[in-house]
Amino acid sequence: MPIVAGLFWTSASARGQQPTVETPQIQGATANPGSSQSRLGPAPGGGDMILGSQPGRDDLLLGRAGPASPRVPTSIATPGQGDQVRRPPPISVPEPLPVPRAPLYGTLALPSGEESEGPANGLTLDQAIDLLVRRNYDLRSKAMEIPQARADVLTASLRANPIFYADSQLIPYGSYSERRPGGPTQYDVNISHPIDFSRKRRARVDYATRAMRVTEAQYQDAVRIEINNLYTAFLDVLAARQTLRFARASEAGSRVLAEKTQLLYERDIASRADVGEVRSQGQVAQVGVLDSEENLRKANRVLGMMLGMEAEEAEALEVRGSIEDRGPPPPPVDELIRAAVQCRPDVVSYRLGVLTAESGVRLSMANRYQDAYLLYQPYTYQNNAPLGGKSATSWAIGLTVPLPVYNRNQGNIERARQNVTQSRIELEGIEKRVVAEVKQAAREYEVSGQIVDRIRAQVLPTSQASLNDRLRLFQGGEANAVSYLQAQRTYNDTVKAYLDTVVRHRRSMLGLNTAVGQRILP
Repeated sequence: MPIVAGLFWTSASARGQQPTVETPQIQGATANPGSSQSRLGPAPGGGDMILGSQPGRDDLLLGRAGPASPRVPTSIATPGQGDQVRRPPPISVPEPLPVPRAPLYGTLALPSGEESEGPANGLTLDQAIDLLVRRNYDLRSKAMEIPQARADVLTASLRANPIFYADSQLIPYGSYSERRPGGPTQYDVNISHPIDFSRKRRARVDYATRAMRVTEAQYQDAVRIEINNLYTAFLDVLAARQTLRFARASEAGSRVLAEKTQLLYERDIASRADVGEVRSQGQVAQVGVLDSEENLRKANRVLGMMLGMEAEEAEALEVRGSIEDRGPPPPPVDELIRAAVQCRPDVVSYRLGVLTAESGVRLSMANRYQDAYLLYQPYTYQNNAPLGGKSATSWAIGLTVPLPVYNRNQGNIERARQNVTQSRIELEGIEKRVVAEVKQAAREYEVSGQIVDRIRAQVLPTSQASLNDRLRLFQGGEANAVSYLQAQRTYNDTVKAYLDTVVRHRRSMLGLNTAVGQRILP
């Protein structure tokens, strides 16, 4: 029920005017800014907030039906089909890619010389990251959430429109007379303007602005996850290239061994079975080279797809980099944890989400009161000619203020307050999770590095020495090819373990970057 406070100034023959009253708004779909769901995941601090809702808008703002009262839906006075603007429901962001382990056929051997980083004009990791941000289709799609969030801010800042209304009343069926008195006929023009005295618009803009900042931080976290996926794909190319290098070294060694075995056979030191066994080993090495070449092409295609390349361009891609750890050690763990908690985008998004939730409380408080309506009626014409009098014009002003007796948004206010507490709990949880991830990533870097050093310094030399001893015995006729090939298999397993561990350590370096959210290691 409204309170009507009206001040009227009219001419002697004018009639008083009833202020504008609200009628039920047309029911329909709630306006969703951008009209599509967010692809950046749940918005921290967002809760289930509705921008610009007013309690009781579905009810009649009752008043005495009188002259000059517009009977129009109030939704036409508010941009966007009423002033309810609900944040769209989100969906989950993509998960990090799993670390693949492609099957490897054939044998491996340590090649002579150091690992080549690739051609000078090859694609570096930094260049790949730049291409990823600019050309990756998934990131380009997610980036559109930011201008959509800016559009939400624009929507929240829009003011409600005034209502223009004109009518004619006391029109007789026929004509008035002394036996049928009435009138005079009256023509009215009025304008009703909403007054946001509780500052809902300011609260909406603040909430939408903070929600936009959360969206920006979420996009940055999506970039972080995609860069981590790029690390996996880029390192797979480096590992496949290095595996091919090891496989070719094994094939070359098999050819040399086959030639020496043939000479031993011609000198009656080795048997025909030894020659066949060694040739079989060489054929396995050749198959390993073919498999390694295909694995390299496959890794190139995966990397090229992430960078928005065509299949042909991706297969011909040359990268520049190394699987070896050639960078300086990372900072201490405590420093890494501080950097991650302060700067990692997912933590920042939750921290901004707490501020958004607090803004949501202020918005719910502002939504306790509906707008007041100021009525200005600049023109009223009363036709007194049928009564033999002079016609008159007048004007009027009035104010309609709703009484917040029954609906003051108490439930939404309490829900918004609980959302603040919930957002703070989520922030605390994500901070603890980040600390655990950084510690785990730093530990993985340290342990994998120790394993690489131990295999390189102790295991590989021992296995190489054992293989060399078996080769001398075989060439001297003191051992057959079977014993030598058994030693070759043991050496091959050691080389594979070394290569896998080097790749694991290189992956741990890039994983530490992801855990911290910054480029700590090259």
